[in-house]
Amino acid sequence: MARVRYSFSSRRTGHTENIRKQKEKIPKLVKDIVEISDIVLEILDARFIQETRNRELEKLIKLKGKKIIYVLNKADLVDLKSKIQEIGLLEISPYIFVSCKERKGVSRLRDYIKAEAKKTHITDRKVQVGIIGYPNTGKSSLINILSRKSSAGTASEAGFTRGVQKIGLTSNIVILDTPGIIPESEYSHTREEAIKKQVKVGARTSNRIRNPEMFISELMRTHSTQIEKFYGIDAKGDTEVLIEQLGRKRNFLRKGGIVDEDRTSRIIIKDWQEGRIRL
Repeated sequence: MARVRYSFSSRRTGHTENIRKQKEKIPKLVKDIVEISDIVLEILDARFIQETRNRELEKLIKLKGKKIIYVLNKADLVDLKSKIQEIGLLEISPYIFVSCKERKGVSRLRDYIKAEAKKTHITDRKVQVGIIGYPNTGKSSLINILSRKSSAGTASEAGFTRGVQKIGLTSNIVILDTPGIIPESEYSHTREEAIKKQVKVGARTSNRIRNPEMFISELMRTHSTQIEKFYGIDAKGDTEVLIEQLGRKRNFLRKGGIVDEDRTSRIIIKDWQEGRIRL
C-alpha cells in the first residue's frame, strides 16, 4: 500500500507557537489538498454538526466544483432521529453517519466513495479523496477502518496528525489525510469565545487550556443535565457545586483537604471530549 508523507512541522510543541505555525502553513496545505482532490470528505462530529463545519473550506470546495461528502462521525454518541431532524434544516447533502468506535456505517461510506469515484471517469491516474475536518473529529481512525489497515497515526490528543499521508483505499482510489484544522476566522489563543468552542468540540485538549473551570461553566450552561447524570451529582446547574462534589468524590484534594479545582475541571473536560458524557 502506497504511503507518502509530505514535510510538515510537528504540532506537539508550545501551544502558542503551534497556533502560529498552523495559521501560516495548514490553510495553504489543506487548500492544496482540496485543489488536487477529486472527492472531499468533511468529517464532522455528529454531536456538534454545525460547530465542526468549516464553511470557508466548504465554499472553496464547491467553488472548485469538487464533490463533497459530509461524514458524521461519533454517531454512537447521539440520538440519530433527533440529529436527522436537525440535518433537515441544514445544507448538508449527501451525508453518512458513521461510528468508528462501533464500526458502523463505514461499509456504506466505502461503497459510496467507490460509486462516486466511478462517476469521475478518470482513467490516467488514481482517484484522489481528500479528507478535511476539525482536530479530534476522528479522521485518522476513520481512514484506518476504511483502508482496513493501521495506516494513519491516531491518538487522543487533538492535532496528532503531523502532515499529509497518501493511503490506498482500492487499486484505483487513494485517500489524502490532512492535519485537523480550525477555520482561519477562528484562530486565536486569547479570544475567549473561540477557545470555548474549540474546547467544546475537542479541538483543544484538556491539558492545553488555561483556567479550565471557565469552560466547565460553559458546558454546564448548555448540558448540565447530562453532566450531572454522568457523575451522579445533583448540582442543580451550579458549576462550583459540581466541581466541589466531584473533587471530593474522586479524592482530588490538595493540602488542607481543599478540592483541586484545576484537576477536577480537566477530568470533566477530558470525559466530555472523549465522549463518555452522552448527549
